[in-house]
Amino acid sequence: MAAQELIVALIVLACASYAAWTLMPSAARRGLALRALKLPLPAALARPFRKAAQPAGACGGCGGCGDGADKPVAKAIHTVTLHRASVSSRRSPG
Repeated sequence: MAAQELIVALIVLACASYAAWTLMPSAARRGLALRALKLPLPAALARPFRKAAQPAGACGGCGGCGDGADKPVAKAIHTVTLHRASVSSRRSPG
């Protein structure tokens, strides 16, 4: 039973850490990532910290998507027209 509780506790800790990292402001995330990169981490663990340590908007875009591509903003206005059905076109039950 103790092994099962330990596994559940590790899963909950990992999920809470992921949620906190994702919802954290980018300035705080950048600061923590810079501190974490000073530690001797394996390449697989250091990769997300390197990405988070880059200043926001380094690609010239908004800095929110992380893929470095500027996406065009849709500025077209579309008009939606609603047509009421006329009384004569409705079928009466029966």
